[in-house]
Amino acid sequence: MPRRPPNILLLFTDQQRHDTVGALGNDVIRTPTLDRLAREGTAFTRCYTPSPVCVSARCSLVTGLLPHRTGCTDNGQPNPQDVLSFMERLAALGYRTHGIGKMHFAPDLRRLWGFESREFSEEGIGSPDDRFRQHIDAHGFRHVQDPHGVRSEMYYVPQPSQLPAHLHHTAWVGDRSIEFLKTRDRNRPFFLWSSFIKPHPPFEVPTPWNKLYRAAEMAPPFRPEGFGALLTYWNRFQNRYKYRDRGYDEMLARTMRAHYYACISFIDFHVGRILEALGADADHTLIAFTSDHGELLGDYGSYGKRCMLDAAARIPMLLRWPERFAAGARCATPCSLIDLFPTFLSAAGDGHPRACDEGTDLGSVASGAESDRIAIGQFQKGGQAVYLAASREAKYVYSAPDRREWYFETEGDGRESLDRANNPFYRTRMYALRERLWAQLRKDGCREPLDGDGWRTYPPPEFPDSPDWNLLFQDDPKLQQYIDALGPYAKRVSGR
Repeated sequence: MPRRPPNILLLFTDQQRHDTVGALGNDVIRTPTLDRLAREGTAFTRCYTPSPVCVSARCSLVTGLLPHRTGCTDNGQPNPQDVLSFMERLAALGYRTHGIGKMHFAPDLRRLWGFESREFSEEGIGSPDDRFRQHIDAHGFRHVQDPHGVRSEMYYVPQPSQLPAHLHHTAWVGDRSIEFLKTRDRNRPFFLWSSFIKPHPPFEVPTPWNKLYRAAEMAPPFRPEGFGALLTYWNRFQNRYKYRDRGYDEMLARTMRAHYYACISFIDFHVGRILEALGADADHTLIAFTSDHGELLGDYGSYGKRCMLDAAARIPMLLRWPERFAAGARCATPCSLIDLFPTFLSAAGDGHPRACDEGTDLGSVASGAESDRIAIGQFQKGGQAVYLAASREAKYVYSAPDRREWYFETEGDGRESLDRANNPFYRTRMYALRERLWAQLRKDGCREPLDGDGWRTYPPPEFPDSPDWNLLFQDDPKLQQYIDALGPYAKRVSGR
């Protein structure tokens, strides 16, 4: 009798750093469902994003190609239009493919790209065809202009949700996922991608979850001595436009962490509901839990992502499928989101699962194959690019705008605080890791960042001293109408 392929469930968060799973060493955060996945499956403890921003990370995920192959290295850049996604490959194998929540495909947010169906919902205010926006409007919350939290000046200000817990987007993803599992065609295997917007900022969570953690319980951000020397141009750029470069407030930073953890625990609760809805099908379902990239969360005096420090570039990766992944196993071999493409296709029975030389079936990685492999990452292009190469023991980073490289070796506490790039004792090992990155770029025909036997140099980018330069505004386009409605107060509010 032919082997029946497994169902595949991808549980995906946005901006969740690697150290936010209780069972993997965080003794403060409460994640009983993720702990269960780590207990019943395999945790890949050295997993890196191919690109530390939403659009390019997801592009590499669904194509199995690194950013220098897709050409998508930042949020404002389009996904390739002529590359098959793993959803298309799974659909060709007979899978019922369905997506719920944030996908962040660009430039067409509504692109199916192999999904048989999608329940469209993206972060922001919500367009008229946004299913979540329709959902809360129908329940009497049309007046809420910022359903995922207030952005702009309040982007990194912790805030309670304007929605009750049962109508929050996290709950909506859980509800819709459960509905799909209840009503699906049981004669076909399914691929379901349940994609949560949180814990992406604003750190906004509904009552009573916003009181699950308190600032006084949180450790202050990791700010090792001399941390400024570990930052790239992009750290400074982000801190400016996110309103976070005008002084350090430790209690505010600890409150942010409390809300960030609450967002993750709220997701964990609804992931538990989804797994419960799988019921007897759980053991015949390949379950993957991961995220697109991390969040600095005040570490190194910085916020956001867009850099290759572990807080921003390293992500959780938990896989459960008793047929292939050992219960309670831990794998420290470097891996990446691009490895999910061949992992899913291998499980589905595709005879040619590899999309590119870097992607490897994680079942094979967990069994010990390619233990000397490296994970590669890239953000931006040309004179603004930052590159990553990570092995089991070390990490190499190069920033084109800074014209500088960094080299870290794994320290006892797992944190990065000492750059050894200029230490002669480590130079040979650093050069070897750098050469592996260069070799991959050359192999893939990506020669633009290289100039002979070194990195190509570019003029340094602009960074004005003004504290108001390049501040980010992400307001409702109709905001001016509301300001005008304030009548005699409008001139003062709008500055006209």
